[in-house]
Amino acid sequence: MKAKLPVGIIGLGRMGQLYARHLAAMPEARIVAVSDIVAGHTEEFAAQIGAKNWSANYQDVLDNKAIEAVFVISPTNTHAEIIVAASETGKAIFCEKPIALTLEETDRIITALEKTGTMLQVGFMRRFDAGYVAAKKQIEAGVIGKPTTFKSVGRDPFCPDLNYARREVSGGLILDMAIHDFDLARWFMESEVKRVYTEGGTLAFPQLNTVGDIDNAVINMLFENGALGNVEVSRNALYGYDIRTEVLGTEGGLNIGYYRETPLLVMTKQGVTHDMVPYLHERFGQAYLNQTHDFINRVINNQEPAVDVHDARATLMIGLGAIRAYDEARPVELSEYPASSDSNV
Repeated sequence: MKAKLPVGIIGLGRMGQLYARHLAAMPEARIVAVSDIVAGHTEEFAAQIGAKNWSANYQDVLDNKAIEAVFVISPTNTHAEIIVAASETGKAIFCEKPIALTLEETDRIITALEKTGTMLQVGFMRRFDAGYVAAKKQIEAGVIGKPTTFKSVGRDPFCPDLNYARREVSGGLILDMAIHDFDLARWFMESEVKRVYTEGGTLAFPQLNTVGDIDNAVINMLFENGALGNVEVSRNALYGYDIRTEVLGTEGGLNIGYYRETPLLVMTKQGVTHDMVPYLHERFGQAYLNQTHDFINRVINNQEPAVDVHDARATLMIGLGAIRAYDEARPVELSEYPASSDSNV
């Protein structure tokens, strides 16, 4: 039997715990150490998943020579610092999206990775969801002809913690949520985005105004190949977690996503009803597991990442352009942003 890949986890919030539980049950991996700034929580959770080493300082995980791969699931505004530090240790890195909040930070990461030859895979889990994977195969097979329009809807069922909603922490609504849709847009349409225009506002949760965020946005996109795109993100889908994508082509279309969580219709004289997908874990739990398996196997087999830092940079640039378009109430050409080699790093 092959030895399990020794891994470390940095960040044990909601998403960090999800990855940790997947890894703890995975025959290919072994959790050596975990870290989170909340020490008591970290010690307790480490015991739950069988990790013998825990710390409130992420550097302790990076300094552990037994670890060969590290998962960076900490707050977004800490990603760049941790990735650069991790790259100096030679450990393979998995980082949740986005890997940074600015292009300058992203280019600092690229420089560090190129200097050390470190492998980094970026967490865009929808690429590992069965429906999205099947749709990509249909597009590649030419089933719908040439893709002409892209439409994606991402609606959360509640308002997030106000501190998390701050742009300087998570990137805010557009960068935190719509970045998944921007990644899918590039992946499905096989073209970079040329121009974006955004309308948005605080329409349901006025408390978001106190931290400079909004709760609804609609972003229109023009791709370099002439195709069109539209992304809607919202925080007030109080009926459930609503994630859907459509791609229209010259010979047909694709519709990815679903409303009903349980295959049950309740039929009475009052009408026909069904439940709704509750939230992220129920909708994309398997995708997160598939993504984690993929990364572990790529590290073991010394393969290139499925989603790399250049994908992350291109997607971030769309998000930053969409934010600028909203702030300045104008269409934004992505050529306004420097290419990676032109950035001041």
